[in-house]
Amino acid sequence: MAKFDLNDDSIVCIIGSGAGGGTLGNELAQRGIKVVILEAGGRYETQDFINDEWESFTQLAWTDMRTTSGSWRVAKDFANLPTWIVKAVGGSTTHWAGASLRFQEHEFKTRTTYGALPGANLLDWPITLAELEPYYTKAEQKMGVTGTNGIPRLPGNNNYKVLAAGAKQMGYKEFHSGNMAINSQPRDGRGACQQIGFCFQGCKSGAKWSTLVSEIPKGEATGNLEVRPGSMAIKIEHDASGKVTGVVYTDEKGATQRQKARIVAVAGNSIESPRLLLNSASAMFPDGLANSSGQVGRNYMRHMTASVYATFERPVHMYRGTTMAGIVRDEARHDTKRGFVGGYEMETLSLGLPFMAAFLEPGGWGRSFTSAMDDYSHMAGMWLVGEDMARETNRITLDATAKDKNGMAVASVHFDDHPNDIAMRKHGLVQGGGIYDAVGATRVLHTTPYPSTHNMGTNRMSEKPRDGVLNKYGQTHDIKNLFVSDGSQFTSGAACNPTLTIVSLAIRQAETMAGMMQRKEI
Repeated sequence: MAKFDLNDDSIVCIIGSGAGGGTLGNELAQRGIKVVILEAGGRYETQDFINDEWESFTQLAWTDMRTTSGSWRVAKDFANLPTWIVKAVGGSTTHWAGASLRFQEHEFKTRTTYGALPGANLLDWPITLAELEPYYTKAEQKMGVTGTNGIPRLPGNNNYKVLAAGAKQMGYKEFHSGNMAINSQPRDGRGACQQIGFCFQGCKSGAKWSTLVSEIPKGEATGNLEVRPGSMAIKIEHDASGKVTGVVYTDEKGATQRQKARIVAVAGNSIESPRLLLNSASAMFPDGLANSSGQVGRNYMRHMTASVYATFERPVHMYRGTTMAGIVRDEARHDTKRGFVGGYEMETLSLGLPFMAAFLEPGGWGRSFTSAMDDYSHMAGMWLVGEDMARETNRITLDATAKDKNGMAVASVHFDDHPNDIAMRKHGLVQGGGIYDAVGATRVLHTTPYPSTHNMGTNRMSEKPRDGVLNKYGQTHDIKNLFVSDGSQFTSGAACNPTLTIVSLAIRQAETMAGMMQRKEI
Protein backbone atom coordinates (compact mmCIF):
# COMPACT_ATOMS: atom_id res chain seq x y z
CA MET A 1 0.00 0.00 0.00
CA ALA A 2 0.99 3.59 -0.61
CA LYS A 3 2.78 5.53 2.11
CA PHE A 4 3.28 9.22 1.51
CA ASP A 5 5.75 11.57 3.12
CA LEU A 6 4.51 14.06 5.70
CA ASN A 7 6.23 16.85 3.75
CA ASP A 8 4.66 15.94 0.40
CA ASP A 9 2.63 19.05 -0.29
CA SER A 10 1.19 17.70 -3.54
CA ILE A 11 -1.33 15.40 -1.88
CA VAL A 12 -5.02 15.89 -1.12
CA CYS A 13 -5.56 15.36 2.60
CA ILE A 14 -9.06 14.15 3.48
CA ILE A 15 -10.24 14.13 7.09
CA GLY A 16 -12.69 11.26 7.56
CA SER A 17 -13.28 8.03 5.65
CA GLY A 18 -17.06 7.74 5.57
CA ALA A 19 -19.56 8.21 2.75
CA GLY A 20 -18.05 11.54 1.69
CA GLY A 21 -14.37 11.16 2.52
CA GLY A 22 -14.00 7.52 1.51
CA THR A 23 -15.78 8.05 -1.80
CA LEU A 24 -13.86 11.23 -2.58
CA GLY A 25 -10.57 9.48 -1.78
CA ASN A 26 -11.24 6.61 -4.17
CA GLU A 27 -12.53 8.86 -6.95
CA LEU A 28 -9.40 11.03 -6.77
CA ALA A 29 -7.08 8.03 -6.55
CA GLN A 30 -8.65 6.55 -9.67
CA ARG A 31 -7.72 9.80 -11.43
CA GLY A 32 -4.07 9.44 -10.45
CA ILE A 33 -4.17 11.97 -7.61
CA LYS A 34 -2.26 11.19 -4.40
CA VAL A 35 -4.54 11.10 -1.36
CA VAL A 36 -4.05 10.69 2.38
CA ILE A 37 -7.16 9.98 4.47
CA LEU A 38 -6.86 10.72 8.18
CA GLU A 39 -9.33 8.57 10.11
CA ALA A 40 -9.73 9.14 13.85
CA GLY A 41 -10.88 5.57 14.53
CA GLY A 42 -9.37 2.14 14.09
CA ARG A 43 -9.63 -0.21 11.13
CA TYR A 44 -11.95 -3.17 11.53
CA GLU A 45 -12.43 -5.51 8.61
CA THR A 46 -15.53 -7.58 7.86
CA GLN A 47 -14.32 -10.52 9.94
CA ASP A 48 -13.83 -8.24 12.95
CA PHE A 49 -17.45 -7.13 13.24
CA ILE A 50 -19.49 -8.40 16.18
CA ASN A 51 -23.11 -9.56 15.93
CA ASP A 52 -23.97 -8.28 19.38
CA GLU A 53 -25.47 -4.84 19.86
CA TRP A 54 -23.63 -3.59 22.93
CA GLU A 55 -20.26 -5.17 22.07
CA SER A 56 -20.51 -3.75 18.56
CA PHE A 57 -21.44 -0.33 19.91
CA THR A 58 -18.33 -0.44 22.11
CA GLN A 59 -16.22 -1.40 19.09
CA LEU A 60 -17.54 1.10 16.54
CA ALA A 61 -19.42 4.02 18.07
CA TRP A 62 -18.06 7.56 18.38
CA THR A 63 -18.24 8.01 22.14
CA ASP A 64 -15.83 10.93 22.55
CA MET A 65 -17.15 13.60 24.89
CA ARG A 66 -19.67 16.08 23.52
CA THR A 67 -22.05 18.36 25.37
CA THR A 68 -25.67 19.17 24.57
CA SER A 69 -28.34 21.76 25.21
CA GLY A 70 -31.81 22.61 24.00
CA SER A 71 -35.29 21.18 24.43
CA TRP A 72 -34.74 17.95 22.48
CA ARG A 73 -35.09 14.75 24.46
CA VAL A 74 -31.52 13.73 23.63
CA ALA A 75 -30.09 16.53 25.81
CA LYS A 76 -31.92 15.02 28.79
CA ASP A 77 -31.50 11.29 28.23
CA PHE A 78 -28.21 11.11 26.25
CA ALA A 79 -26.50 14.35 27.24
CA ASN A 80 -23.00 13.37 26.12
CA LEU A 81 -24.02 11.17 23.18
CA PRO A 82 -26.05 13.35 20.78
CA THR A 83 -25.19 11.17 17.80
CA TRP A 84 -25.07 7.46 17.08
CA ILE A 85 -22.28 7.38 14.51
CA VAL A 86 -19.05 5.49 13.96
CA LYS A 87 -15.40 6.16 14.77
CA ALA A 88 -13.64 3.69 12.47
CA VAL A 89 -12.41 3.33 8.90
CA GLY A 90 -15.50 3.51 6.73
CA GLY A 91 -17.19 5.90 9.12
CA SER A 92 -20.92 5.52 9.57
CA THR A 93 -21.23 3.60 6.30
CA THR A 94 -20.28 0.57 8.41
CA HIS A 95 -23.27 1.30 10.66
CA TRP A 96 -25.92 2.60 8.27
CA ALA A 97 -28.91 0.46 7.27
CA GLY A 98 -28.39 1.01 3.53
CA ALA A 99 -31.49 3.04 2.55
CA SER A 100 -30.60 5.00 -0.61
CA LEU A 101 -33.17 7.48 -1.85
CA ARG A 102 -32.92 10.60 -3.98
CA PHE A 103 -34.01 14.06 -2.91
CA GLN A 104 -37.16 15.33 -4.58
CA GLU A 105 -36.98 18.45 -6.73
CA HIS A 106 -38.71 20.75 -4.24
CA GLU A 107 -36.33 19.67 -1.46
CA PHE A 108 -33.51 21.54 -3.21
CA LYS A 109 -35.69 24.68 -3.19
CA THR A 110 -37.04 24.96 0.33
CA ARG A 111 -36.96 28.76 0.54
CA THR A 112 -38.80 29.10 -2.76
CA THR A 113 -41.24 26.28 -2.01
CA TYR A 114 -41.95 26.79 1.71
CA GLY A 115 -41.51 30.56 1.87
CA ALA A 116 -40.21 32.61 4.78
CA LEU A 117 -41.17 30.15 7.52
CA PRO A 118 -41.01 31.94 10.90
CA GLY A 119 -38.24 30.61 13.10
CA ALA A 120 -36.49 28.84 10.24
CA ASN A 121 -33.42 29.79 8.20
CA LEU A 122 -34.42 28.27 4.87
CA LEU A 123 -32.31 28.62 1.74
CA ASP A 124 -32.38 27.12 -1.73
CA TRP A 125 -29.43 24.91 -2.64
CA PRO A 126 -27.10 26.41 -5.28
CA ILE A 127 -27.66 23.18 -7.26
CA THR A 128 -30.81 21.55 -8.60
CA LEU A 129 -32.03 17.98 -8.84
CA ALA A 130 -31.37 18.08 -12.59
CA GLU A 131 -27.71 18.95 -11.96
CA LEU A 132 -27.28 16.14 -9.46
CA GLU A 133 -29.24 13.43 -11.29
CA PRO A 134 -26.26 12.15 -13.36
CA TYR A 135 -24.28 11.75 -10.14
CA TYR A 136 -27.20 10.05 -8.39
CA THR A 137 -27.14 7.52 -11.23
CA LYS A 138 -23.39 6.98 -10.83
CA ALA A 139 -23.77 6.58 -7.07
CA GLU A 140 -26.58 4.05 -7.44
CA GLN A 141 -24.48 2.04 -9.86
CA LYS A 142 -21.43 2.25 -7.59
CA MET A 143 -23.39 1.21 -4.51
CA GLY A 144 -25.57 -1.40 -6.21
CA VAL A 145 -28.83 0.17 -5.03
CA THR A 146 -31.74 -2.23 -5.27
CA GLY A 147 -34.72 -1.04 -7.30
CA THR A 148 -32.39 0.89 -9.67
CA ASN A 149 -30.44 -0.08 -12.77
CA GLY A 150 -32.38 -3.35 -13.06
CA ILE A 151 -31.18 -4.59 -9.66
CA PRO A 152 -33.96 -6.58 -7.93
CA ARG A 153 -35.15 -5.51 -4.52
CA LEU A 154 -34.47 -7.49 -1.38
CA PRO A 155 -37.15 -9.90 -0.14
CA GLY A 156 -39.55 -8.53 2.45
CA ASN A 157 -39.25 -9.95 5.97
CA ASN A 158 -42.13 -10.23 8.44
CA ASN A 159 -41.62 -6.65 9.63
CA TYR A 160 -42.12 -5.48 6.04
CA LYS A 161 -45.12 -7.76 5.45
CA VAL A 162 -46.92 -6.22 8.43
CA LEU A 163 -46.05 -2.72 7.18
CA ALA A 164 -47.15 -3.46 3.62
CA ALA A 165 -50.46 -5.01 4.68
CA GLY A 166 -51.25 -2.02 6.88
CA ALA A 167 -50.14 0.49 4.24
CA LYS A 168 -52.45 -1.14 1.71
CA GLN A 169 -55.35 -0.97 4.15
CA MET A 170 -54.59 2.73 4.70
CA GLY A 171 -54.73 3.43 0.96
CA TYR A 172 -51.03 4.08 0.50
CA LYS A 173 -49.60 3.35 -2.95
CA GLU A 174 -45.80 3.75 -2.78
CA PHE A 175 -44.46 1.03 -0.51
CA HIS A 176 -41.85 -1.63 -1.17
CA SER A 177 -38.83 -3.32 0.42
CA GLY A 178 -36.70 -0.27 -0.24
CA ASN A 179 -33.95 1.11 -2.44
CA MET A 180 -31.08 -0.40 -0.51
CA ALA A 181 -27.29 -0.45 -1.01
CA ILE A 182 -27.30 -4.10 0.06
CA ASN A 183 -26.69 -6.77 -2.54
CA SER A 184 -29.83 -8.70 -3.43
CA GLN A 185 -27.62 -10.80 -5.72
CA PRO A 186 -23.82 -11.21 -5.94
CA ARG A 187 -22.24 -8.02 -7.24
CA ASP A 188 -18.93 -6.17 -7.26
CA GLY A 189 -17.04 -9.08 -5.69
CA ARG A 190 -19.45 -9.29 -2.76
CA GLY A 191 -22.16 -11.86 -2.10
CA ALA A 192 -25.91 -11.42 -1.66
CA CYS A 193 -27.50 -10.48 1.66
CA GLN A 194 -27.90 -13.44 4.01
CA GLN A 195 -30.63 -11.71 6.05
CA ILE A 196 -28.61 -12.01 9.26
CA GLY A 197 -30.25 -8.94 10.80
CA PHE A 198 -27.20 -7.10 12.21
CA CYS A 199 -26.95 -4.34 9.58
CA PHE A 200 -26.09 -1.70 12.22
CA GLN A 201 -23.19 -3.83 13.47
CA GLY A 202 -21.05 -3.70 10.32
CA CYS A 203 -22.48 -6.49 8.08
CA LYS A 204 -20.37 -9.61 8.55
CA SER A 205 -21.44 -11.01 5.15
CA GLY A 206 -20.09 -8.00 3.24
CA ALA A 207 -23.30 -7.63 1.24
CA LYS A 208 -23.86 -4.04 2.40
CA TRP A 209 -21.98 -1.29 0.57
CA SER A 210 -19.62 0.75 2.69
CA THR A 211 -16.50 2.72 1.91
CA LEU A 212 -14.62 0.19 4.06
CA VAL A 213 -15.40 -2.76 1.78
CA SER A 214 -15.82 -0.97 -1.56
CA GLU A 215 -14.26 2.45 -2.05
CA ILE A 216 -11.17 2.32 0.14
CA PRO A 217 -9.78 -1.04 -1.10
CA LYS A 218 -10.25 0.08 -4.70
CA GLY A 219 -8.49 3.35 -4.00
CA GLU A 220 -5.64 1.62 -2.19
CA ALA A 221 -5.20 -0.77 -5.12
CA THR A 222 -4.25 2.18 -7.35
CA GLY A 223 -1.22 3.01 -5.19
CA ASN A 224 -2.53 6.57 -4.86
CA LEU A 225 -4.44 6.28 -1.57
CA GLU A 226 -3.11 5.94 1.96
CA VAL A 227 -5.50 5.57 4.89
CA ARG A 228 -4.11 6.36 8.35
CA PRO A 229 -6.30 4.94 11.14
CA GLY A 230 -6.08 6.36 14.64
CA SER A 231 -5.27 9.80 13.25
CA MET A 232 -7.31 12.53 14.92
CA ALA A 233 -7.18 15.90 13.18
CA ILE A 234 -6.52 18.76 15.59
CA LYS A 235 -6.06 21.81 13.40
CA ILE A 236 -5.92 22.88 9.76
CA GLU A 237 -3.02 25.24 9.09
CA HIS A 238 -2.67 28.02 6.52
CA ASP A 239 -0.02 30.36 5.17
CA ALA A 240 0.21 34.16 5.13
CA SER A 241 -2.02 34.35 2.06
CA GLY A 242 -4.78 32.37 3.76
CA LYS A 243 -4.27 29.22 1.68
CA VAL A 244 -4.42 26.02 3.74
CA THR A 245 -1.13 24.15 3.86
CA GLY A 246 -1.79 21.01 5.86
CA VAL A 247 -3.29 19.29 8.87
CA VAL A 248 -1.93 18.79 12.38
CA TYR A 249 -3.07 15.47 13.87
CA THR A 250 -2.23 12.91 16.51
CA ASP A 251 -1.27 9.47 15.22
CA GLU A 252 -2.03 5.97 16.57
CA LYS A 253 0.73 6.32 19.15
CA GLY A 254 -0.47 9.71 20.35
CA ALA A 255 2.38 11.62 18.71
CA THR A 256 1.63 14.93 17.01
CA GLN A 257 2.19 14.95 13.24
CA ARG A 258 1.81 17.48 10.47
CA GLN A 259 0.72 16.39 6.99
CA LYS A 260 1.35 18.99 4.31
CA ALA A 261 -1.21 19.20 1.52
CA ARG A 262 -2.15 20.92 -1.69
CA ILE A 263 -5.85 20.62 -0.80
CA VAL A 264 -7.65 19.77 2.43
CA ALA A 265 -11.14 18.20 2.36
CA VAL A 266 -13.03 17.97 5.66
CA ALA A 267 -15.36 14.97 5.91
CA GLY A 268 -15.73 14.37 9.63
CA ASN A 269 -19.57 14.61 9.79
CA SER A 270 -21.79 17.52 10.78
CA ILE A 271 -20.46 17.61 14.34
CA GLU A 272 -16.71 17.16 13.96
CA SER A 273 -16.30 19.13 10.71
CA PRO A 274 -17.49 22.48 12.10
CA ARG A 275 -15.68 21.71 15.34
CA LEU A 276 -12.39 21.34 13.42
CA LEU A 277 -12.96 24.53 11.44
CA LEU A 278 -13.75 26.46 14.63
CA ASN A 279 -10.77 24.96 16.47
CA SER A 280 -8.55 26.06 13.55
CA ALA A 281 -9.07 29.74 14.33
CA SER A 282 -6.03 32.00 13.85
CA ALA A 283 -5.14 35.69 13.81
CA MET A 284 -6.23 35.81 10.14
CA PHE A 285 -9.37 33.79 10.81
CA PRO A 286 -10.32 34.65 14.42
CA ASP A 287 -13.80 33.10 14.12
CA GLY A 288 -12.56 29.85 12.60
CA LEU A 289 -11.70 28.81 9.06
CA ALA A 290 -14.20 29.55 6.28
CA ASN A 291 -16.43 31.41 8.72
CA SER A 292 -16.63 34.95 7.35
CA SER A 293 -20.41 34.46 7.14
CA GLY A 294 -20.69 33.29 10.73
CA GLN A 295 -22.53 30.23 9.44
CA VAL A 296 -20.00 27.54 10.40
CA GLY A 297 -21.78 25.28 12.88
CA ARG A 298 -25.22 26.77 12.27
CA ASN A 299 -28.31 25.21 10.64
CA TYR A 300 -27.80 21.78 12.20
CA MET A 301 -30.38 19.26 11.02
CA ARG A 302 -30.99 15.72 12.27
CA HIS A 303 -34.33 14.89 10.59
CA MET A 304 -37.70 14.86 12.23
CA THR A 305 -37.69 11.39 13.77
CA ALA A 306 -39.78 9.17 15.99
CA SER A 307 -40.57 5.46 16.14
CA VAL A 308 -43.81 3.53 16.16
CA TYR A 309 -43.88 -0.03 17.48
CA ALA A 310 -46.89 -2.32 17.75
CA THR A 311 -47.58 -5.70 19.27
CA PHE A 312 -49.72 -8.42 17.72
CA GLU A 313 -51.37 -11.64 18.83
CA ARG A 314 -49.09 -13.73 16.60
CA PRO A 315 -45.27 -13.57 16.48
CA VAL A 316 -43.57 -11.19 14.03
CA HIS A 317 -39.88 -11.65 14.84
CA MET A 318 -39.07 -8.24 13.31
CA TYR A 319 -35.35 -8.72 13.98
CA ARG A 320 -35.07 -11.42 11.31
CA GLY A 321 -33.79 -10.06 8.01
CA THR A 322 -32.44 -6.64 7.09
CA THR A 323 -32.78 -3.99 9.77
CA MET A 324 -34.50 -1.55 7.45
CA ALA A 325 -36.55 -3.86 5.26
CA GLY A 326 -39.26 -1.64 3.81
CA ILE A 327 -40.57 1.84 3.24
CA VAL A 328 -43.77 3.83 2.69
CA ARG A 329 -43.09 6.97 0.65
CA ASP A 330 -46.59 8.46 0.19
CA GLU A 331 -46.19 11.01 2.99
CA ALA A 332 -42.86 12.31 1.61
CA ARG A 333 -44.73 14.76 -0.60
CA HIS A 334 -45.11 18.49 0.15
CA ASP A 335 -48.76 19.10 1.05
CA THR A 336 -49.57 21.89 3.46
CA LYS A 337 -53.14 20.61 3.96
CA ARG A 338 -51.61 18.28 6.55
CA GLY A 339 -50.56 21.28 8.65
CA PHE A 340 -46.85 21.41 7.87
CA VAL A 341 -44.40 21.94 5.01
CA GLY A 342 -42.26 19.14 3.61
CA GLY A 343 -42.88 15.49 4.24
CA TYR A 344 -41.70 12.29 5.86
CA GLU A 345 -41.25 8.61 5.10
CA MET A 346 -42.01 5.54 7.18
CA GLU A 347 -39.25 2.89 7.25
CA THR A 348 -39.33 -0.46 8.97
CA LEU A 349 -36.83 -0.53 11.81
CA SER A 350 -35.96 -3.39 14.13
CA LEU A 351 -33.81 -3.05 17.21
CA GLY A 352 -32.47 -5.86 19.34
CA LEU A 353 -33.65 -6.13 22.94
CA PRO A 354 -30.73 -4.13 24.41
CA PHE A 355 -31.28 -1.12 22.16
CA MET A 356 -35.06 -1.44 22.35
CA ALA A 357 -34.83 -1.20 26.12
CA ALA A 358 -32.48 1.78 25.89
CA PHE A 359 -34.51 3.77 23.37
CA LEU A 360 -38.12 2.84 24.14
CA GLU A 361 -37.99 4.50 27.53
CA PRO A 362 -34.51 5.33 28.89
CA GLY A 363 -34.40 4.42 32.55
CA GLY A 364 -37.93 3.10 32.29
CA TRP A 365 -39.45 0.47 34.53
CA GLY A 366 -42.84 -0.65 35.69
CA ARG A 367 -45.53 -2.81 34.12
CA SER A 368 -46.06 -0.71 31.00
CA PHE A 369 -42.38 -0.90 30.09
CA THR A 370 -41.72 -4.51 31.07
CA SER A 371 -44.82 -5.79 29.31
CA ALA A 372 -43.60 -4.21 26.09
CA MET A 373 -40.32 -6.07 26.49
CA ASP A 374 -42.25 -9.28 27.19
CA ASP A 375 -44.02 -8.84 23.84
CA TYR A 376 -40.81 -8.26 21.87
CA SER A 377 -41.17 -11.35 19.66
CA HIS A 378 -44.70 -10.22 18.71
CA MET A 379 -43.61 -6.69 17.83
CA ALA A 380 -43.31 -4.81 14.51
CA GLY A 381 -41.62 -1.44 14.20
CA MET A 382 -41.04 1.57 12.01
CA TRP A 383 -39.00 4.76 12.07
CA LEU A 384 -40.32 8.13 10.86
CA VAL A 385 -37.80 10.18 8.87
CA GLY A 386 -38.93 13.67 7.91
CA GLU A 387 -37.48 16.94 6.74
CA ASP A 388 -36.66 19.15 9.70
CA MET A 389 -36.27 22.87 9.28
CA ALA A 390 -32.85 24.55 9.21
CA ARG A 391 -32.51 27.01 12.12
CA GLU A 392 -29.57 29.30 12.84
CA THR A 393 -29.93 28.59 16.54
CA ASN A 394 -29.59 24.83 16.05
CA ARG A 395 -25.85 24.74 15.96
CA ILE A 396 -22.49 23.29 16.88
CA THR A 397 -20.22 25.46 18.99
CA LEU A 398 -17.05 24.88 20.99
CA ASP A 399 -17.73 24.04 24.62
CA ALA A 400 -16.40 26.73 26.93
CA THR A 401 -14.82 24.30 29.40
CA ALA A 402 -14.83 20.66 28.20
CA LYS A 403 -11.67 19.55 26.38
CA ASP A 404 -10.64 16.32 24.68
CA LYS A 405 -7.45 14.39 25.46
CA ASN A 406 -5.52 16.68 23.09
CA GLY A 407 -6.70 19.79 24.93
CA MET A 408 -9.06 20.87 22.15
CA ALA A 409 -12.53 22.22 22.92
CA VAL A 410 -15.20 19.59 22.35
CA ALA A 411 -18.34 20.09 20.26
CA SER A 412 -21.44 21.38 21.99
CA VAL A 413 -24.69 20.54 20.20
CA HIS A 414 -27.76 22.72 20.66
CA PHE A 415 -31.09 21.69 19.16
CA ASP A 416 -34.73 22.68 19.48
CA ASP A 417 -37.55 21.35 17.35
CA HIS A 418 -39.20 23.83 15.00
CA PRO A 419 -43.02 23.92 15.30
CA ASN A 420 -43.13 22.38 11.82
CA ASP A 421 -41.12 19.40 13.11
CA ILE A 422 -43.56 18.93 15.98
CA ALA A 423 -46.61 19.07 13.70
CA MET A 424 -45.01 16.60 11.28
CA ARG A 425 -44.09 14.19 14.07
CA LYS A 426 -47.63 14.28 15.45
CA HIS A 427 -49.04 13.47 12.01
CA GLY A 428 -46.52 10.68 11.47
CA LEU A 429 -47.27 9.02 14.78
CA VAL A 430 -50.98 8.99 13.97
CA GLN A 431 -50.45 7.57 10.48
CA GLY A 432 -47.86 5.06 11.62
CA GLY A 433 -50.15 3.86 14.39
CA GLY A 434 -52.97 3.69 11.84
CA ILE A 435 -50.95 1.29 9.69
CA TYR A 436 -50.59 -1.12 12.58
CA ASP A 437 -54.14 -0.68 13.85
CA ALA A 438 -55.39 -1.54 10.35
CA VAL A 439 -53.90 -5.02 10.65
CA GLY A 440 -54.94 -5.81 14.20
CA ALA A 441 -52.36 -4.36 16.54
CA THR A 442 -53.08 -5.11 20.19
CA ARG A 443 -50.97 -2.18 21.38
CA VAL A 444 -49.17 0.75 19.74
CA LEU A 445 -46.06 2.30 21.31
CA HIS A 446 -44.39 5.61 20.45
CA THR A 447 -40.79 6.62 21.08
CA THR A 448 -39.41 10.11 20.85
CA PRO A 449 -36.08 10.89 19.11
CA TYR A 450 -32.88 9.21 20.24
CA PRO A 451 -29.21 9.98 19.34
CA SER A 452 -28.96 11.21 15.78
CA THR A 453 -27.78 8.97 12.97
CA HIS A 454 -28.61 11.50 10.23
CA ASN A 455 -26.54 14.62 10.85
CA MET A 456 -26.72 17.39 8.27
CA GLY A 457 -26.02 21.06 7.80
CA THR A 458 -23.53 23.15 9.84
CA ASN A 459 -21.36 24.00 6.76
CA ARG A 460 -24.07 24.53 4.21
CA MET A 461 -23.83 25.31 0.52
CA SER A 462 -25.07 28.71 -0.61
CA GLU A 463 -25.04 30.77 -3.77
CA LYS A 464 -23.99 33.89 -1.85
CA PRO A 465 -21.04 33.73 0.59
CA ARG A 466 -22.98 35.63 3.24
CA ASP A 467 -25.60 32.86 3.51
CA GLY A 468 -23.41 29.80 3.97
CA VAL A 469 -19.96 28.25 4.04
CA LEU A 470 -19.57 26.45 0.69
CA ASN A 471 -20.22 26.94 -2.99
CA LYS A 472 -22.06 24.42 -5.17
CA TYR A 473 -19.00 22.13 -5.33
CA GLY A 474 -18.36 21.97 -1.59
CA GLN A 475 -15.46 24.43 -1.90
CA THR A 476 -15.36 26.99 0.90
CA HIS A 477 -16.27 30.50 -0.15
CA ASP A 478 -13.33 31.90 1.82
CA ILE A 479 -10.44 29.54 1.00
CA LYS A 480 -10.03 28.07 -2.49
CA ASN A 481 -8.11 24.94 -1.51
CA LEU A 482 -10.34 24.01 1.44
CA PHE A 483 -13.36 21.77 0.79
CA VAL A 484 -16.05 20.06 2.84
CA SER A 485 -17.19 16.62 1.67
CA ASP A 486 -19.79 15.27 4.11
CA GLY A 487 -23.41 15.83 5.12
CA SER A 488 -22.58 19.17 6.67
CA GLN A 489 -22.78 20.53 3.10
CA PHE A 490 -26.54 20.06 3.07
CA THR A 491 -28.63 23.21 2.71
CA SER A 492 -31.79 21.26 3.54
CA GLY A 493 -32.33 17.76 4.88
CA ALA A 494 -35.17 16.33 2.74
CA ALA A 495 -37.52 13.48 3.64
CA CYS A 496 -35.03 10.70 3.01
CA ASN A 497 -31.83 9.15 4.32
CA PRO A 498 -28.77 11.29 3.41
CA THR A 499 -26.05 8.82 2.37
CA LEU A 500 -26.88 8.51 -1.34
CA THR A 501 -26.75 12.30 -1.68
CA ILE A 502 -23.43 12.50 0.22
CA VAL A 503 -21.91 9.92 -2.13
CA SER A 504 -23.33 11.67 -5.22
CA LEU A 505 -21.88 15.00 -4.10
CA ALA A 506 -18.50 13.36 -3.43
CA ILE A 507 -18.37 11.90 -6.96
CA ARG A 508 -19.22 15.33 -8.36
CA GLN A 509 -16.71 17.04 -6.09
CA ALA A 510 -13.91 14.71 -7.16
CA GLU A 511 -14.61 15.45 -10.81
CA THR A 512 -14.58 19.19 -10.11
CA MET A 513 -11.52 19.10 -7.86
CA ALA A 514 -9.48 17.07 -10.35
CA GLY A 515 -10.35 19.57 -13.09
CA MET A 516 -9.32 22.50 -10.91
CA MET A 517 -6.03 20.80 -10.09
CA GLN A 518 -5.33 20.07 -13.74
CA ARG A 519 -6.01 23.70 -14.64
CA LYS A 520 -3.83 24.77 -11.68
CA GLU A 521 -6.68 26.78 -10.20
CA ILE A 522 -5.92 25.26 -6.80
